[in-house]
Amino acid sequence: MTNAATRAAEILKGHRESIDRLDAILIYTLGERFKHTQAVGKLKAEHDLPPSDPTREAAQVARLEDLAKRADLDPVFAKKFLRFVIDEVIRHHEQHQS
Repeated sequence: MTNAATRAAEILKGHRESIDRLDAILIYTLGERFKHTQAVGKLKAEHDLPPSDPTREAAQVARLEDLAKRADLDPVFAKKFLRFVIDEVIRHHEQHQS
């Protein structure tokens, strides 16, 4: 392997290690987030509140779209990701209601 190829392999390894750490952070963060949203779902069920809150959802989408722009992340992707998470949360809340 040439010096350039060896150096490229080292850089690639460093990037992959960072990606692996960030993936772990994402998974643990989502786990923590869902613990809180499950508690919200139980609270809503106990007090006969609707499983979704469109006003809050719209505010969250706008907030995260702004954060995505500041983080140099595609806001369309961020909105899709948040929509996926919100839909999953609502599904959990609906399960508590039944």
